[in-house]
Amino acid sequence: MSNKRFATINRRAFLGSAAGAAALFATRPSWAASKTLNVLSHKVHQTVLGADDGDLMKDWKATNDAGISWTTFDSNPLQDRLFREASLSETDYGVGYIIDNRPTSDIAALFEPLDDYLKKDGIEDFGDIAPGLVQGMTVDGKLIGIPVRHATQGLFYNEELLEEAGISAPPTTLEELVEQAKKATFKSNAGTPVVGMVLASDLAVFPVMFARAFGGDFITQNFELVPDPAAMEEGLNALRGMFEAGALPRSYATTRNDDQVTWMQQGRAAFTVLPFARNGQLNNPEQSKFPGKIKAIEFPISAALKGKTPMASVVEAWGMVIPRNAKDKELAWKFIKEVSSKRVTLGMAINGNGPVRVSTYAEKDFVAKNPVAEVEAGVLAHARGAFPPFPEAARAQSTLLEEVQLAVLGRKPVKEAVASIIERVKPMMPA
Repeated sequence: MSNKRFATINRRAFLGSAAGAAALFATRPSWAASKTLNVLSHKVHQTVLGADDGDLMKDWKATNDAGISWTTFDSNPLQDRLFREASLSETDYGVGYIIDNRPTSDIAALFEPLDDYLKKDGIEDFGDIAPGLVQGMTVDGKLIGIPVRHATQGLFYNEELLEEAGISAPPTTLEELVEQAKKATFKSNAGTPVVGMVLASDLAVFPVMFARAFGGDFITQNFELVPDPAAMEEGLNALRGMFEAGALPRSYATTRNDDQVTWMQQGRAAFTVLPFARNGQLNNPEQSKFPGKIKAIEFPISAALKGKTPMASVVEAWGMVIPRNAKDKELAWKFIKEVSSKRVTLGMAINGNGPVRVSTYAEKDFVAKNPVAEVEAGVLAHARGAFPPFPEAARAQSTLLEEVQLAVLGRKPVKEAVASIIERVKPMMPA
């Protein structure tokens, strides 16, 4: 072998090993901590805790003489990896981040019940964490995760388009919302055709929200399937009425979540339902034609229920769990306690996290960066997941959406569609 070829190979080997070493040491703490906590999460959870001088866990690391090593994935691969790790005889991961609609009874059994941890070494003002989020992390009566992040749905409206349509204030009841959506289906002063409301057809969030506005639901936390069929019918009739009036897009059957953002930014829709966290994106001057004009309120309840019961908006949440097969559960719990503290919750919120504590929404530093903070706090207090986790949940959701589409598009009577939802989903329900 020539010296030139030998040098080339060795240079490649050196660069490869150097890159590998850099990747390895990048995950290690910057000092020789006596122990390391391995955390399995989405990148966003690491990001909101900050880095370097802004590291919200800096004092915790020093106090516990511990480093934190993060392994991050996108949502679905993360859940698959977490469940696989928790199924082994032992795992190196002390803490994992789980989505609240994933833990069935079998999956929940892979993680430590945390009720005893709370009793022995409690989290600061645990009652301040929104009850609906805690409920979402409770399976078979056992708390398996501590909420850490959420996305709660609100009603967004374009203030400028409403004024053009002759509407002076946003709706206070579901019936007013439907009427305003119909009235705001028009051609704007800019010459843009506007639909009253844009909604994605492939998410259960929206039919569930409309059903809850009339006191109904799809599946309750106690696994009651369509507990009030009449309320579900009223919700679907409202959606169908808007479609028939042109207040939902003609392309409703193929409209997706990202379309909602785009239509609002472009002034093609007057209303939509999205997580409050989208407020900044909707009003971003670089992306939106209506910066500062797109506002958010709580999704309204029906006139018959207004003032009698709170609206239960849909929320999706993340929680921190400890695998049963983890090696250092004590260190894992200390991490969870610190991340759940008021100080760190506020810090993460300022960094863009959806705070799980109701009190965080009153913090001036957070309110200054979040104009919808006060509204979101009120909504979060009563929010809950679209439906509880169970083995056939994904198939049940698909079935719901099939029937909802048929009803909204006028291809099936609403009453018949609701009856079909009950008949088709019932065999999928847990025993």
